[in-house]
Amino acid sequence: MEFEEKNIAYPPVHPGTDRTFIRFYSGKPDLNQIFYSQEQEDQPQRIFVTDTNVASLKEMQPFVNFFRGEDYSKPEIKPGFKGKRGNDVLLILGSGEPFKTIQSVLAICSAAIDSNARRSAVFVGIGGGVITDMTAFAASIFKRGALCELVPTTLLSMVDAAVGGKTGCDFDSYKNMIGSFFPAQKIHIIPSFIQSLPESEYRSGMAEVVKTALLYSKDLFEKLAAKPEILQNRNDPLVEQMIKTCVNAKATVVEQDLTEKNIRMQLNLGHTFGHALETRAGLGTVSHGDAVAWGMSRAAVLSEKMGLCTQKYRTTIQNVLASFGWETTPLHSALKGKYSSEEEAANSLFEAMKKDKKNASGKVRFVLQKDIEETVITEADEKDVLCVLQN
Repeated sequence: MEFEEKNIAYPPVHPGTDRTFIRFYSGKPDLNQIFYSQEQEDQPQRIFVTDTNVASLKEMQPFVNFFRGEDYSKPEIKPGFKGKRGNDVLLILGSGEPFKTIQSVLAICSAAIDSNARRSAVFVGIGGGVITDMTAFAASIFKRGALCELVPTTLLSMVDAAVGGKTGCDFDSYKNMIGSFFPAQKIHIIPSFIQSLPESEYRSGMAEVVKTALLYSKDLFEKLAAKPEILQNRNDPLVEQMIKTCVNAKATVVEQDLTEKNIRMQLNLGHTFGHALETRAGLGTVSHGDAVAWGMSRAAVLSEKMGLCTQKYRTTIQNVLASFGWETTPLHSALKGKYSSEEEAANSLFEAMKKDKKNASGKVRFVLQKDIEETVITEADEKDVLCVLQN
């Protein structure tokens, strides 16, 4: 059979913005000052998105109450609440990983459509990684691309989730299976938000801090290793220092590799194991940070098994993770009782890893380390992976 071929050349698809402005704020959160202190006639419409936990924070009340109208006196705001403030809209979703669904993303788009939003509208996600991921994803698909700003309110979203343009939602029990690369044009980081976090959420974010330190800052890792009590002291000057260190490190990586073709893959240290754990335990059962911390411990053991790192390095990593209260055993406690044996659990985790979106071939890709700031991206034999999940 003969054929003729015609090629069409395209410019790269624009990711919504060509730069992100990251602003660090001191003092208590004041979203009215950030978004309404200098209102202008040509101000684009904003679609604000948050969840019930964030909306109920004391610091958020002056902002939220402007959208409540006649509901101002009601003490509780339920998922699905929509309010208006001029042309702007506030949508409040349910809180947590179980709500990180395509239905929630579509609810954000519906709120924009119901308010006759134009393509020039700005979608503003106010919350943790679940909200920032979904809001940015909704912005990326609304009328083929609106604009996006983010206000991360958890430690995890400040140091990782909100920075770098990864968007998306979970699907069919697998983490972040649907999404896009769509950076926010502005990120507003207010470190004092972390004072309101429950201990579990703060610890979850700390796992991403430790991960970033292992990848890019030996100095920060040594400071964290010497001060695990920082989990009980959020006023320590090291807290704001570590947030800025992590943001700067991730910004440097993302500038070089937005769409994760090479060095950005390093940021997945601990995530191949961690995402599999989240999937098999049931999304939301184990926090993302706790899963990643356990994943880093397994990655360290795998690194040693493959001859990449020394026993001393592996022991150092596991001891530091354990000092922060994270699990480092082969079988995570969230999986105990779900399987008849460790072997069955290990096989189930490995099957979940095969579906990880980071894999480029039929094999499973891992981010491993020789030492702090010495990172290797490689594939591992199934028998070695199964071994570190059982011994």
